Amino acid sequence: MKIEVVVGDLVGQTSVEAIVNATNANIKIGQGTQSAIFHAAGPKLETYCRPFAPIELGAALITPGFKLAIPWIIHIRLPHYTNNVEPERYLAFALFSMLNTAKENRIKTIALPPLGCGAFKFPTPLVAMIMSRVLHEFSKHSSDIDLVRICVGEEEERKLFLVALEQSNEMIACEVA
Repeated sequence: MKIEVVVGDLVGQTSVEAIVNATNANIKIGQGTQSAIFHAAGPKLETYCRPFAPIELGAALITPGFKLAIPWIIHIRLPHYTNNVEPERYLAFALFSMLNTAKENRIKTIALPPLGCGAFKFPTPLVAMIMSRVLHEFSKHSSDIDLVRICVGEEEERKLFLVALEQSNEMIACEVA
């Protein structure tokens, strides 16, 4: 699995098959990245998601991208860092759920934000470590996903993720974009 860490807009990653949305239980327009995804996809996304709510903590749901130039959105319900018991475990579980959902749907290329850093209040260094560990572990057991692109907001965040990836047993075919 190739892993890229780029400074860039998640919704603008049109060369991937799916983007990942860190969602609330009701899979509705929230704040930050989730808001950008729902606005770019248009009102049909929220209507489509309504019957699936509430989504369980750590669960993944795949939906069409609707007005996005990206065919699929994989929504994962994340824990809140200060309000949930064992938030690190649930964040890792949600990442594995997302990767397995992509695999089951034959999605080869994915872009995702630093999951949990915004509204879910996770510290960025912790997220970088958990995401790196999960991506490394998944890639050891599956070759079904070709590319995971982590889209961050600034260069310092990108460097933090690159260090975490290096420390996570030298990710397989890790490339810096």
